[in-house]
Amino acid sequence: MVMPTVVTDRFSTLDYTDYTNNPVFLKRAAINNGFLGEHQTGDDDIVMNNNEGGEVGPSPKELIGAALRERVESIDHEFCEPGDEDTFFVADLGEVYRQHLRWKLNLPRVRPFYAVKCNPDDKLIQLLAALGTGFDCASKAEIEQVLRMGVDPSRIIYAQPCKTNSYVRYVANKGVRQMTFDNADELRKIARLFPEAELYLRILTDDSSSLCRLSLKFGASLDSTDGLLALAQELGLNVVGVSFHVGSGASDPMAFLKAVQDAHFVFQQAAGYGFNLKTLDVGGGFCADNTFEAMAGVLRAALDDYFPAHSGINIIAEPGRYYASAAYTLACNVIARRTIEDVPSAAASVVSGDVNGGSDAGVPSYMLYVNDGLYGNFSSIMFDHQHPVAKVLRAGGQTMYNTSAAEALDSAMSQTLSPSSSTSSLTSASEAGIGGVEYSIWGPTCDGIDRITDSIRFGVTLDVGDWLYFEDMGAYTKCSATTFNGFSNEHDVIYVCSEPGAKALLGMI
Repeated sequence: MVMPTVVTDRFSTLDYTDYTNNPVFLKRAAINNGFLGEHQTGDDDIVMNNNEGGEVGPSPKELIGAALRERVESIDHEFCEPGDEDTFFVADLGEVYRQHLRWKLNLPRVRPFYAVKCNPDDKLIQLLAALGTGFDCASKAEIEQVLRMGVDPSRIIYAQPCKTNSYVRYVANKGVRQMTFDNADELRKIARLFPEAELYLRILTDDSSSLCRLSLKFGASLDSTDGLLALAQELGLNVVGVSFHVGSGASDPMAFLKAVQDAHFVFQQAAGYGFNLKTLDVGGGFCADNTFEAMAGVLRAALDDYFPAHSGINIIAEPGRYYASAAYTLACNVIARRTIEDVPSAAASVVSGDVNGGSDAGVPSYMLYVNDGLYGNFSSIMFDHQHPVAKVLRAGGQTMYNTSAAEALDSAMSQTLSPSSSTSSLTSASEAGIGGVEYSIWGPTCDGIDRITDSIRFGVTLDVGDWLYFEDMGAYTKCSATTFNGFSNEHDVIYVCSEPGAKALLGMI
């Protein structure tokens, strides 16, 4: 078992020689005392009481399942107080810890600066701070939050090329020196307000393969970098590095190669103006899925070619979703149901919004309304191009988390629509012979675009009071939720921890 014993502000490369068979890579580790964060469970069949005798504790899925079960089974929908059945998260901080080890295994030279905007959960930031990461902040509020955690200002980069005047004065007062720029007006602002700042020239990159493109808003073209460096020299400013961002949720590894090549060119330009650049910021774009290793491989090779270790250049990055996404599971309650039954397909399409027209004759389909939606934690559908997949948590008095009954009958027949979609392009599930019960899933607001899932089929009949859950809900969800229609954007988070190393760092043991 790998147990960190010293946490410092300086980041050192770990030795991963014996990590290939470590339980952290098997998504399972020993858990002491059946820890369930701030919520405990009495289900002895799920959570073991101790780790004596070398026993292996519950898996991450078992810990998450126990927390979900304890919460939903305690709610009496007939007599509970308003808000008791609100949507809630379960966050496994052990997943964040495993992602950090995975990062260090694949990108040992690159120090992560977590992008706070992705998910500003205090517990998540506390763990990452203890692991020695830096932080990418874009506003005064984010910087204040990280500083409250006791993080040294040198571990923060104000990675916002269009900064508010008063915010620049604020960071100057707090000692946060690292910041980005991409235009002449920003340079003049910094020269006036914080001439001692350590500046990174953000360059334009090809982000056409990313989920969320940023190049339309930020980044200096290579045609303009020479002029910007000349102006920085004239103003007496301190340019210390180059940064880029290939876009949030990038899918083309070669985007990193081209960006590193361009950054190397700007390093050479800067040397011509007397700047001794020391840091390359490779930005974000890293996903938590199985594309990460391919991305990291291309980036690692490019860095070795253009910024080898012996060059003395520090490499940092700004991952966000990579750390947060898979660690959070969201549970939603079914608050209402509308039955579409014995209606010809064409008419049913009109009634249900063109989503339930494929039901078998005589077999009802349903519109489910849950207590969260596009204006809440599913804002990732609208703003982050995500496609959350519903699973059944509890139906008919039975908890079904992580069982075959929880899964859609054929996930290939499920589709989460973007807000711009108006019709379904799917072949009906009944035509494919899948069977089961067809549902569309809607949020609670009065807006017609508040639709989470176009069409999905389960083997159980869901009704008011039942629960659904959605995995991989840690990135760009709660942070961009609104209070539209008066619905709360403050939702409980139940913390569990499936890694002893993370528990030790957080003082949870």
